[in-house]
Amino acid sequence: MRWRSRIAAAVGRGAVRLVPAGRRDWAEAVWAEAHEVPAGWPRLAWRAGGLGLIAKEGQMARTIGSWLLFAGAAGAAAWGAWPGSPVSHAAPVQGGIIITLALLVCLPLLTRLVLGSPANRAARWLRAGFYVAILAVMPAETAIRLFLGADPRSGIDRHIFDVIQGPAVPGTVSGSAGWAGEIGILVVTGCFLVVLLALTARRTPVAPATLAIGAGAGLMLGVAMYAISPLGLNIKFPDRPWLHGSAADAVGTLAWILLFGAPLVAGALAGRRCRVDDDPAKAVVAQIWQGMAAGVVSGGVGAALVTVLGAGTTALVVSSAWVRDLLYHGQHVTASAVYGRELYASQDVPTYVLLLFVFPFIGLIMGLIGTGIANPNPRLADGGRPGGPPGPGAPEPLPAPPDGGRHVDAEEPTVLAGGADAGPTAPTPVLAHH
Repeated sequence: MRWRSRIAAAVGRGAVRLVPAGRRDWAEAVWAEAHEVPAGWPRLAWRAGGLGLIAKEGQMARTIGSWLLFAGAAGAAAWGAWPGSPVSHAAPVQGGIIITLALLVCLPLLTRLVLGSPANRAARWLRAGFYVAILAVMPAETAIRLFLGADPRSGIDRHIFDVIQGPAVPGTVSGSAGWAGEIGILVVTGCFLVVLLALTARRTPVAPATLAIGAGAGLMLGVAMYAISPLGLNIKFPDRPWLHGSAADAVGTLAWILLFGAPLVAGALAGRRCRVDDDPAKAVVAQIWQGMAAGVVSGGVGAALVTVLGAGTTALVVSSAWVRDLLYHGQHVTASAVYGRELYASQDVPTYVLLLFVFPFIGLIMGLIGTGIANPNPRLADGGRPGGPPGPGAPEPLPAPPDGGRHVDAEEPTVLAGGADAGPTAPTPVLAHH
């Protein structure tokens, strides 16, 4: 019976920790009263009812629902990404899936202990969006790796494979590029998650408007980048089936403008919206911080969006004939040429991961510049500038008048010393007594 009591106590402590701090005493009291109920089924029923009441708390219900939803999505992503039995040397792929899921579970718990939970709805939605992006990339990346590792046995496809991939054993399937590439992807993913979780934590002073502005700018950047690079990032062999001629040049120019302009504008808007009325010096620091955060968020959202869309499109192209026909509809492209394009695109999909580092860094710099443009000369309340000498102060009050008198008002008529009939003597302003 002791082990049952210990298990029940452990379950109770874990459940109480999920309750908001303001209601934690009530939950502890409900659980402690179970010892007053007779042992056996009555006590078990009491504790089950207590768990039901605790679960009805809004924060706990939302937490449980979020974890269940994440568990289902993570299980589906892992099942779709797990290499099948014909794949040899797939340990790096499997290890990458396990470590990615571990990062998605452990990093939020560590961040909650250090910086707190998400502060607002915008932070929660932003986290959820990035989690969906990472889970969606997992099966797409595995499908692309399996395609790259599938070496044709003979024919023109075999020749094209040897030219692009290099000679290998005919008919083998490796499905893995080795641990080196997998570790690099995991490091970048982990750093990206840490920055995201820190910016959306409660103890990090990032305003909800800043997150919304950065996310909106990042969505525009991601769509433009995907339009010019839907099948990998290959400068030498660009593959944009839906863009031709001047249209490709125009969209490419727009993408480059948004790469630097989107975080610039996001930083300027976030900096302008920041207000700290009681301390102008702190207001300058807060504006800079909000601008940089908006720039990083815009770069991160843009990088995540183009990575998900680009990797997903490439995975569909290499695994679905219907998608290939739709993508190259109306173009006179031979089957061998399409296979070559698929190989080039699959090779270049891992370069999307570099955007998860490059775009937020560019966003950080441009967000800072945007804040400086929007607030070029911040002034303190006394007329000075932060870090500089104070400006001219306010006018000092006049000295107190003598007893029984008052100061001369410029708009009142002057009173002559000798009265109204004193003659042509020069008037002298004096204090008029009451």
